[in-house]
Amino acid sequence: MPATELPVLDLGAYRAGEPGALEALAKELAFVQENIGFYVVVNHGADQAIIDHTHKELERFFAISEDEKMALKIDASSVGYVPPKSTVYVTSVVNENTKLDLNETLITALERPADHPHMKAGTRFTGPNKWPSNLPGFRESIVNYQQEMVALGRLMLPIYATALDLPADYFDSMFTDPIMWSRNAHYPAVEPEENQFGISPHSDHSFITLLPIPGVPGLEILTQDGDWVEAQPIDGGIIVNTGEFMNRWTNGRFIATPHRVVPPPTDRYSIATFFNPNYDTVAEVLETCSSPENPPRYEPMQLIDYVQWYIDLNYKRDAGGHQA
Repeated sequence: MPATELPVLDLGAYRAGEPGALEALAKELAFVQENIGFYVVVNHGADQAIIDHTHKELERFFAISEDEKMALKIDASSVGYVPPKSTVYVTSVVNENTKLDLNETLITALERPADHPHMKAGTRFTGPNKWPSNLPGFRESIVNYQQEMVALGRLMLPIYATALDLPADYFDSMFTDPIMWSRNAHYPAVEPEENQFGISPHSDHSFITLLPIPGVPGLEILTQDGDWVEAQPIDGGIIVNTGEFMNRWTNGRFIATPHRVVPPPTDRYSIATFFNPNYDTVAEVLETCSSPENPPRYEPMQLIDYVQWYIDLNYKRDAGGHQA
């Protein structure tokens, strides 16, 4: 596979329940996650019309006035609007990021009813979401999109489990109420300062991240050879990549590949959805990923604790984190 192309995993036979399809996909996935960390899924079952419509809805949202967006500004719940120049990824291990990122973002958590236990407890990253009052249909569009990503994330779980030499249903009970949210982002076409990006080089925090491929370029991935390569578009494809929580869980076996977004030639809109297990899930190095010769490198860590650590370091205080 050329370095400028991402591997493509076709989920069609697996979704159709064909014999051996799960095992074949798992073998492909294991290779990709141990060597590249990024790939594209096709024939994934997510409704492309809903994906396309949601991208259009983001254009509507980011076109409203600054005052209207700031009325939805992110708070201690880590949900809401994040203005431009509110993040810099200091946890990056591949670049000393010194300039604030140019993107603006609406963070939306998986929609939950007001009487949900997480709502009552005020659990971070779970809502309540902040919705614009002057965009009819926007909320419904985002919620419909969320359900497409939940279904895809759960569809991927048996493939990951099998790739890790675990029972196919190993992860199922840990994703009954996933801590899932999306960075609904606008990357403006502006000239950056030196060492400034749409979003600076980083690895995601997540179990996995799901990203329908936008029509405008900008996403670049760091290869194992140390080269930044552009993620090429594939019709109907959804990019999937490992996050650092998965990396810990697998004792480093499944790599969390660094990536960045450079300022695009025209305005770029994207939806990166972080698919994580239930908030109290503990990443304790899997037995299939350690041995006497390769002992666990990481201490067990609860999902909610890891996510809070990651966001608090990389987001400014007035954008839901702890940066000065």
